[in-house]
Amino acid sequence: MKIISINVGLPREIFHEDRIIRTGIFKAPVGGKVRVNALNLAGDQQADLTVHGGPSKAVYVYPTEHYDFWRKELPDVEFPWGSFGENLSTEGLLEKELNVGDRLCVGSVELAVTEPRLPCYKLGVKFNRGDMVRRFLKSRRTGFYCAVISEGEIAAGDPIQFLSRDEDRVTIADITRLYAFEKQDLAGLRRAADLKALPESWRDYFRERVGKLTVGSGT
Repeated sequence: MKIISINVGLPREIFHEDRIIRTGIFKAPVGGKVRVNALNLAGDQQADLTVHGGPSKAVYVYPTEHYDFWRKELPDVEFPWGSFGENLSTEGLLEKELNVGDRLCVGSVELAVTEPRLPCYKLGVKFNRGDMVRRFLKSRRTGFYCAVISEGEIAAGDPIQFLSRDEDRVTIADITRLYAFEKQDLAGLRRAADLKALPESWRDYFRERVGKLTVGSGT
């Protein structure tokens, strides 16, 4: 497991469909050591802090293993590292194998895996495709966010190691599955709602889902 590329970028304004949109989704690879702070990487910012960024979304990670899929899906599109707005393009960390709450060490930084990335309309804006948000979620190749437990420095090529695995063993892929595909899985929804490592906004969502499914059912 290792970092393939570190990607950063500052918010920019672009013109799309007769309006100005401010977005931080455009990232480009950088060399050398990069400082990782509590809320973002040096040289990187999020544009809309109401839905992006914050302690649980400080670092966005995307597996490079998914790039072959996208190159086949969209053969006319170029996909340099950072194409999905990720800070870290990585090797060896997949959503179906990574638990919410797992602790990772890379360089001198400690990270905690927090949640999958849910695509917003700006992903479609970046690729200039109205179907990109749907494609991204349907693919289940979401990548994942991390919180920064210990600040420090990282560089491309740095190995990534597990410090600990969350004992509840609910994967990033499980959260995406329950959110978007198997919304009637009551047992799974309850596990997610009780998952201490999951951000409270997600737990609230799953609690609400459980409530709706159990009203009048007696379960």
